[in-house]
Amino acid sequence: MTTTDSPAVTRHRPSALRKVLLAETRLFLRDPATAFFTLVLPLALLLILGSAIPAFRQPDPATGERVVDIHLPSTMIMLAVATAAFSAIPSVLATYRERGVLRRLSVTPVSPATLLGAQLLLNLATAALAAFLTILSGHLVLGSLPPAAPAWFVLAFVLGVSALFTLGLCVAALVPNGRAAGGAGALAMFPLLFFGGLWLPRQLMPEVLLRFSDFTPTGAFAQAMHDSWAGQAPQPLHLGVLVAWTLVAGAFAARAFRWE
Repeated sequence: MTTTDSPAVTRHRPSALRKVLLAETRLFLRDPATAFFTLVLPLALLLILGSAIPAFRQPDPATGERVVDIHLPSTMIMLAVATAAFSAIPSVLATYRERGVLRRLSVTPVSPATLLGAQLLLNLATAALAAFLTILSGHLVLGSLPPAAPAWFVLAFVLGVSALFTLGLCVAALVPNGRAAGGAGALAMFPLLFFGGLWLPRQLMPEVLLRFSDFTPTGAFAQAMHDSWAGQAPQPLHLGVLVAWTLVAGAFAARAFRWE
């Protein structure tokens, strides 16, 4: 005798995506290194640098803006997003492909695309949590104010995450295995962080370098966050650059990504 689920049971059954997302979250929590570099390290750098360097708390004579007000917290948010994009995502997906996990999923009701979606959602949530903790800690410890234009900030954050995550998928598509993912991700991440102003603030860049930075995903991301933090609408150029990188990198990743 066979039975079928009632509509109510079917409606409340956890979706495949939810199940995979819960499983991936448990695996993420069991890996303290990933959580440390994505969540703890940017926050620690914010508090250590903001507290230990007096110049970071001194207002700029020209603008009245302190480094701890906008530049330092927004840069740490960008670092957290870049770490998730170029370290966590490529390493996990390349390792799963190398071990045949994606190939085995292709013959089950849970498709490899479900696992990909779960990974992107998990890392998006991690990046959002890192941003929230950075903003809150900067306000409570360093006296920095939250973004003055929160709606524009959310838009800049979402577009920045989309651009960097799709680039991370490109890395995952190209690397042969999980061991190579870390090196390839770092090779892509550190130059981009430079153009985003991690080591040399964009305001101090020579004009030619600044213009080039405007067309990089991290440079556009950093400036869009800075503008919205200061209460201004981000420049259309920077929003357009982030959208363009998302579309181009996303199309390349879709064509190049191999499930096995």
